[in-house]
Amino acid sequence: MGFGYSDTVFGEAVFNTGMVGYTEALTDPSYSGQILALTYPLVGNYGVPDLSVKDKDGINKYSESEKIQVRGLVVHELSLTASHWNLSMTLDEWLYAEKIPGISGIDTRALTKKLRVNGVMMAALSVSEKEIDENELKKKLASAKKYVAEEFMDVVSTKESRIYGSEPEAVVVIDTGVKNAILRNIRRIGYKVIQLPWNSPIDKILSFKPKGVVISNGPGDPQKCPDTLKTAKLLLEKNIPTLGICLGAQILGLAGGADTFKLKYGHRGQNKSCVDLDNNQVYVTSQNHGYGIDPDSLKKTDFKLWFTNADDNTVEGIKHKEKKCIAVQFHPEASPGPFDCMFIFEELKHLMEEGKSAKR
Repeated sequence: MGFGYSDTVFGEAVFNTGMVGYTEALTDPSYSGQILALTYPLVGNYGVPDLSVKDKDGINKYSESEKIQVRGLVVHELSLTASHWNLSMTLDEWLYAEKIPGISGIDTRALTKKLRVNGVMMAALSVSEKEIDENELKKKLASAKKYVAEEFMDVVSTKESRIYGSEPEAVVVIDTGVKNAILRNIRRIGYKVIQLPWNSPIDKILSFKPKGVVISNGPGDPQKCPDTLKTAKLLLEKNIPTLGICLGAQILGLAGGADTFKLKYGHRGQNKSCVDLDNNQVYVTSQNHGYGIDPDSLKKTDFKLWFTNADDNTVEGIKHKEKKCIAVQFHPEASPGPFDCMFIFEELKHLMEEGKSAKR
């Protein structure tokens, strides 16, 4: 059964294993260009909050961006009624308002198994009041632009600088598709946030005299962010305290001489276990990415492995051996997901204030 808005869309089919958090997931810019399948069988029962509400700094309080970022949504069972103290509308109403098509009644377990076996693939999702011509849809899908060929930065990044807070010391966020929770956490540790476009040159960044820089999460192939990569190399060269998150981690890895690759089906969920190699501690993390850093390529860089994925041993975090630079593949800001790794922002703070690792 179709729901949301009547439309036909094409995108890369991916799955997320989280049990909750569809509001945050659907507004995560890292999902730009993708059709998202949620593996949890019942979706929409707590509805959607008022997404116009902002916090004291003017940052959206209940969403990770200003709109739904996925191209389409696939669920097993849609709850047409919803109950929650913060309810503003149902999931169906929200998708309709933002002109996003959805489909329910799908065996999402079978779909997930197919994506795990064969890898993510291009897909079509069509919602219509009229009968859908499957053959015609397949023809359109065959000629649709492939996910790997898309350019996302001009779609997801801010077009102008934005400032949150009035503290004298600032952190610049290079916006390659930043989640609002990253901005909130920089405010939480006591800094003014200066959000800049993805292709901002180093001179523009340094003009704000930042204590540090965060290269954000975002969609697509990190090698399609040449301007950000150039800036990342200069940040390393100038030894400016820098934190990379998700796509930002891949960009910093490339800047340091490592290689990146596309994962077969990615990591998308809220229960991804990662091992901190500094203390052998396991943390449960929130993740959403389809690319990663090649672990073997780290040997030719000045980065050392910091976190690894407990399931497949992929790279989940790196630290520079000499420079004030750290990066994590997971989402320390959560939203949705566990708050186990909030300390990553304190690690950045200690790099900026003392140049040494935070004690925890």
